[in-house]
Amino acid sequence: MDGTWNRTERVQTGPGRETKDGSTQTDSKIQGHDPRLSKVNLFTLLSLWMEVFPRDQPEDSERSQIRGTGLVVVHQGKVLGLHCSGVDLHAAQAAIIQHGAKLAGCQLYFSRRPCATCLKMIINAGVSQISFWPGDPEISMLRSMSSTQTNASSTSLSVMEDVVLDAVAVEKLKSNSRPHICVLLQPLAPGLLQFVEETSRESDFMKRMTEDDLGMNEQDLFNRQRLRHFREFSRQFLVGTSQQHKEILIQMGLENLCVEPYFSNLRNNMAALVEILAAVAAGLPQNQYGFYSENCATTPPHPGAVSQEVARHCIIQARLLAYRTEDPKVGVGAVIWARGRSAGCRGTGCLDLVGCGYNAYPAGSEYAEYPQMDCTQEDRQRRKYRYIIHAEQNALTFRTRDVKPEELTMMFLTKCPCDECIPLIRGAGITHIYTSDQDRDKDKGDISYLRFSTLEDIRKFVWQRNPSIPPEPSSHVANGCIRKHSRQTEQEYGNKKLCTENTKSLPSGS
Repeated sequence: MDGTWNRTERVQTGPGRETKDGSTQTDSKIQGHDPRLSKVNLFTLLSLWMEVFPRDQPEDSERSQIRGTGLVVVHQGKVLGLHCSGVDLHAAQAAIIQHGAKLAGCQLYFSRRPCATCLKMIINAGVSQISFWPGDPEISMLRSMSSTQTNASSTSLSVMEDVVLDAVAVEKLKSNSRPHICVLLQPLAPGLLQFVEETSRESDFMKRMTEDDLGMNEQDLFNRQRLRHFREFSRQFLVGTSQQHKEILIQMGLENLCVEPYFSNLRNNMAALVEILAAVAAGLPQNQYGFYSENCATTPPHPGAVSQEVARHCIIQARLLAYRTEDPKVGVGAVIWARGRSAGCRGTGCLDLVGCGYNAYPAGSEYAEYPQMDCTQEDRQRRKYRYIIHAEQNALTFRTRDVKPEELTMMFLTKCPCDECIPLIRGAGITHIYTSDQDRDKDKGDISYLRFSTLEDIRKFVWQRNPSIPPEPSSHVANGCIRKHSRQTEQEYGNKKLCTENTKSLPSGS
């Protein structure tokens, strides 16, 4: 491999053209009815989201020179691990500790460039590919430059020298390594951003809130949450102005990434991913709602196996996976985490990933070969239900480790599990389910959701109003949960573009 950084950027083909995504579950000869996330962008989004995983001891952004980092480990197109930095262990070090020699042949997606200490270990482990977002690296240059400008002491200059030495070491490790080290970032499929915004605003979690509160303006709530998240994630990942970003890349030895129009395209593509992440996060507003045990109106709510912040984070992981679906109408995502005995020093504490998945047709088959219609079609032979693999089934089939009887094992789902999946979930030893319950007790003919209510040996936590908050005057209690009598008529969704001073120079790329 030569001494220049690879700057791979793949172009999405347009509708109606033949596509071959080497990491799809099926060989897609035609696109579905709705746009999908490419796997490259899905893994990048998951790495960004893992960087902000809720931690018991958050990093001190003012003092720490080491920036928290998210990491997704992929093997043969399947997610093997989700990691983030902890108090003592960097994300890559946590992956080394957990997976060891199993990292050989894996692809690693980092939310920022790893430091030399981490890079030497993952190169030594025999990974096949290392991809990262080239913003402020793990050994922060942005904080170093800021510290040097405000304090010219010998300590500050020494810190800056360490940062530069780390950048030189990373470059030498890269130029002598076998793994393919690159920047993988793709433009969004046409219409994907609008699709994510609309489906996030109309998600089961938002529906539950609007059913509970007649006076809620869901569009206003969603837009306010989306704007707040967009500003937060932009500060986290977009490295301020274009000029600041170029200065950091030059300090990192990545001058070739500053060449136009590549540099502008790079930032535009990342800004678009930040908008996707903000829209998905806005679909679960932090607004007096959370995951609480059932029958909360008649009995005290049972505490969950994880905090509300972690539960929400894991559901958003599942919602990101759902945008990779091959189901032309309903995207479903599932993530399974196990709570072990030892927390160690990892960013995820005592949580270990068991598996994750989305609903798709069987691996190795062709998307166009299968029926794709739902229950609204009179011809049952054209319906999809006997062919599509559910998100829960994929998560259990391609799990990265066994479910241990002595551990709490939690499945996070974007939709209520159906009757086909309930026996699998019970048989696998899942102890907790976190989900919405909008489909509870519904029988749609080809697919039903009747068993979820009778499931007693697994603790269920559904998205609902905090039981300690009194209900609105217009609401009534039904099935232990606050519901309104009828849904508010949805307003027409207006212009979805964000126009703020911080984003005028950053086209969305959608």
